[in-house]
Amino acid sequence: MSKLVKKNYLLAPGPTPVPIDLLLEGARDTIHHRTPQFKKIMDEAIEGTKYVFQTTNDLFLLSSSGTGAMEMAVANLVSPGEKVIVVVGGKFGERWEKICKVYGAQVVPIKIEYGDYATPEMIDDALQANPDTVAVFTTLSETSTGTVMDIEGFSKVVKKHGKLIVVDAISGLIAQPLKTDEWNLDVVVAGSQKGFMLPPGLGFITFSEDAWKKVETTTTPRFYFDARAYKKNPAPYTPAVNLIYQLKKAVEMLKEEGMENVWERHRILADATRAAIKALGLEFFSKNPGNVLTAVRVPEGVDGLKLVSIMRDEYGVTIAGGQGDMKGKIFRVAHLGYMSKFDVIIAVSALEMVLRKLGYNIEYGSGVKAAEEIFEKEGV
Repeated sequence: MSKLVKKNYLLAPGPTPVPIDLLLEGARDTIHHRTPQFKKIMDEAIEGTKYVFQTTNDLFLLSSSGTGAMEMAVANLVSPGEKVIVVVGGKFGERWEKICKVYGAQVVPIKIEYGDYATPEMIDDALQANPDTVAVFTTLSETSTGTVMDIEGFSKVVKKHGKLIVVDAISGLIAQPLKTDEWNLDVVVAGSQKGFMLPPGLGFITFSEDAWKKVETTTTPRFYFDARAYKKNPAPYTPAVNLIYQLKKAVEMLKEEGMENVWERHRILADATRAAIKALGLEFFSKNPGNVLTAVRVPEGVDGLKLVSIMRDEYGVTIAGGQGDMKGKIFRVAHLGYMSKFDVIIAVSALEMVLRKLGYNIEYGSGVKAAEEIFEKEGV
């Protein structure tokens, strides 16, 4: 008996699926980046990306991953020996901490357990104890745990103390509400391979007027990631031309849908996924889960590494496992970017099959039923 055709489904928190229309944009002829024709495309891509960030601040496109944008933030805001506060509650909070230390910052970490979240009161306490802090670095959505932070609340506290707030919104932007200007955020970074529905390769970064004042006085050596060069010329070095074609199209699609609707779409997908997980008798890992992904504790007696590999290699459904100390202990199902209700249903049905294969006793269809009931209730 022949095997069935295996189709592949991507439900990891980055890279995420790319719509065919955006893939085709990338197949257009590459034109020279110093022409009026490309400048027009890039200007439109930047303006559309500002809409997504909800900002009128300067915004730059970097030929890098989101980590490049993180490094640019640190290099331009922190001089060697200056003190910064970093919220550390997962692999990407840890990344802020590492980058700051590489650039010689004196780091005061607010350490929280994986899966837990920081509060504005914690930020306030840290700033009161460290009045010489120049900036607070934090994360909108901690991708390693599926935990979302109260960035608006953090910003109110940081601004009360007259400091800068820098936000890693690499996975959270688009899935979670984030209003750069309304919330007085100084620097926000993101990447193309998450909610933007694009291939990896572009980093994004915004700078407020207050952030620019600090950029001008920072003594850290910098070259490729010198924000002053981008302010003079949005493409000081060769940009990722074809990715910027794709970005222009992607932000047009997001603008047509409207950010409020985009946020609501992600909320519904998250609600349906979590209803399914709950119906399967599984336990959530995050104490404050967001709309980017759902992190789930691997049930006792189940091999977490096998669960992820079987779903991917035998069933064609790619989810993410745990990172660092959480490897094999949790798995993460994304509902981010170009995904629909049927992506959730596919992920849940595959999860049911693999759990049973690994000896976890569940009833087929219980998770799918719970997800479908959410979609019916929401009228989608």
